[in-house]
Amino acid sequence: MQRVCFLLKVRQERLEEYRERHAAVWPEMLAALSAAGWHNYSLFLREDGLLVGYLETEDFAAAQAAMAATDVNTRWQADMAGFFEALDGAEPDEAMKPLTEVFHLDRPQ
Repeated sequence: MQRVCFLLKVRQERLEEYRERHAAVWPEMLAALSAAGWHNYSLFLREDGLLVGYLETEDFAAAQAAMAATDVNTRWQADMAGFFEALDGAEPDEAMKPLTEVFHLDRPQ
């Protein structure tokens, strides 16, 4: 199982709306994420807009590709794009660059 962590930056003036949107994620989006192999997916938001995402999946590239192929993801990403800083023309899900894991307590040494 791959453990994936990524960072994005939510615009300061849209933090509250971002929280509200994620308190009511579309049911079809939740179903698509599960079907695409996204497990234990969490988002953490700091008051300055730093967003930390974490998920577990068998194959992150395959899980991303499976989501990219869905209509609901296309609509969700277009709807959410305005919330983020520095996407450089990419959709939010395309800007998710996994961080390198350097320590995991339960990993065999």
